[in-house]
Amino acid sequence: MLAQQRQELILSRIRTTGAVRVADLVASLDVSDMTVRRDIAELARRGLVHRVHGGAVDAHPAAHEPEFRAKRELAAGQKAAIAEAALVHVEPGSAVALSAGTTTHHLAQLIAASPALRPLTVVTNSLPAAEALHRPDDRDLTVVLTGGTRTPSDALVGPVALRALDGLRVDVTFLGVHGVDAHAGLTTPNLLEAETDRALVRVAGRTVVLADSSKWGTVGLSRIADLSDVAVLVTDDALPAEAVEDLRAQVGSLVLVAAQDHPEPAADPATAGPDRGEP
Repeated sequence: MLAQQRQELILSRIRTTGAVRVADLVASLDVSDMTVRRDIAELARRGLVHRVHGGAVDAHPAAHEPEFRAKRELAAGQKAAIAEAALVHVEPGSAVALSAGTTTHHLAQLIAASPALRPLTVVTNSLPAAEALHRPDDRDLTVVLTGGTRTPSDALVGPVALRALDGLRVDVTFLGVHGVDAHAGLTTPNLLEAETDRALVRVAGRTVVLADSSKWGTVGLSRIADLSDVAVLVTDDALPAEAVEDLRAQVGSLVLVAAQDHPEPAADPATAGPDRGEP
């Protein structure tokens, strides 16, 4: 297969699913890791995709919502480090909310594995987070699943979810987002998910945003909140210097984690190359 044909196929998959992993492309195209990386680098040079650790995402995703499965293993090291840093904002005896998202799913797994955080009530509209938190024998962990209509990112949204949130009050909402931008604020491609996320922000005493550095500069179709509404934003240290300056001027507190302390599994060929921008 010619390079142009491979690149067109890679771009088609990204536009269909919102994201691709290098390891998956290596297997399906039957080419080397370096060949796939060169193809993604060329697509990125042309402004068609954004490279992230482990793969690539659509460079123009304003109205496209990637599936949970497609996003789960992209930038996995960064997401794990971000979730661990966010865990300090969970206190025993409190009520917290988790929005849908792959990084909040990491946080749900950490909460489930941390008996010292009990008693705890977790409200979520995320099916994967609810599943991660399901512990029938953990009587001090209460999980409230909102109900609603399922989105491609496995979020429950719509009138049922909004009614479930109406009248609730939580200490902290942990919010995963599709995009973070100095001017657009927090955004998502899904209109109904944005509405539910806004409700999660409204019911919280404070909002902690979990967003890896690849989310910076991405603007989805629907706006969730201003950066000034964010008490804490946790991201990784691959964030550009100008982005750090913008965020520190607008959010309550900016936390930068060292993603290299949480590498992706070495057996996965998608993990080669520690620098940001490597697919």
